[in-house]
Amino acid sequence: MMDPRMTKLAEVLIHYSTELRSGEKVLIEAIDIPTEFTCELIRVARAAGADPLVTLKNNRVMRSLLRHSSESQMSLMADVEAKRMAGVDAYIGVRGSSNIAELSDVPPDAHKLYQDTVWRRVHQEIRVPKTRWVVLRWPHPAMAQQANRSTEAFEDFYFDVCTMDYAKMAGAMRPLAERMNRANQVRIVGPDTELSFSIKNIPAVPCDGKLNIPDGEVFTAPVRDSVNGTVRFNARSIYQGTVHDDVRFEFANGKIVQASSTNTKHLNEVLDTDEGARFIGEFALGFNPYVTEPMLDILFDEKIAGSFHFTPGKAYAEANNGNESNIHWDLVCLQDEDHGGGEIWFDGALIRKDGRFVVDDLTGLNPEHLK
Repeated sequence: MMDPRMTKLAEVLIHYSTELRSGEKVLIEAIDIPTEFTCELIRVARAAGADPLVTLKNNRVMRSLLRHSSESQMSLMADVEAKRMAGVDAYIGVRGSSNIAELSDVPPDAHKLYQDTVWRRVHQEIRVPKTRWVVLRWPHPAMAQQANRSTEAFEDFYFDVCTMDYAKMAGAMRPLAERMNRANQVRIVGPDTELSFSIKNIPAVPCDGKLNIPDGEVFTAPVRDSVNGTVRFNARSIYQGTVHDDVRFEFANGKIVQASSTNTKHLNEVLDTDEGARFIGEFALGFNPYVTEPMLDILFDEKIAGSFHFTPGKAYAEANNGNESNIHWDLVCLQDEDHGGGEIWFDGALIRKDGRFVVDDLTGLNPEHLK
């Protein structure tokens, strides 16, 4: 029997996130997820009058492809996947894995080759700017373990956060986007963090379940050379299959000049991928009321209520500060009292303290008003 929560989630993705209409085409990319949910996405898409195209992928197979990759092979893969992506109106990417470190032993050069070919040509150049897209993880016992929850409790959490009232959230986040659009100087303080930068004339983009599920952030980007100071991130992060904790950056005129973590060598290898990898491409505030603790999954962690994230690498086109890179690595800092607290200031005005918005027009984003 179909879990009714799968149907509800499929309806959110088809009707709300991608807003599929009759006659449109949607690519469903299913990576290590239950067949039942892929089938339910197909059914709901067809009921909406859309034509679904399905690609099934597996992370163990991807690991083998990357470890034994060649330029000609990756170029061919990019050709095929670009052709497919260019033919659809929308994209739904559902990604699951029983092992979050499956790609950890792929050599850095192989990761870079994939980023330079398939990721750039298919996702950066076609999917992101030219389709209506949404991506999400699928719950798995390994994710429950990361979140330190039982499998059943994690599934309940997952469906709560992924099927919440995103339309209500959309209304509550507009004042924050408006404040960010008016702001010039941002100051962030917290444990081992004293950071300043400008966001002047760079658009603020509210994220309300249209691109990511779960969602709940407003993002912009710093003026590329304006970032100065230090920041220490207190949420673990995984990138290219490698886990990092206690990531710390020092900035001078926008550039990361010192970087350390529990895997400093790999951290600096990533930051040396290209020139833009040591500059910041995104700054965002998170406020999803159901996500309160990091779980080593960036699609959840970057939405944590009371958090901010700061992103080495490529800026999004919607909030473009001119930074180009094959890297885009969201690193998260929690600022609620339980995680050390902190403050965010816009143009000398305190906006958020210890993870809670303190100005009248933004208190609607505090957790008790969004649940």
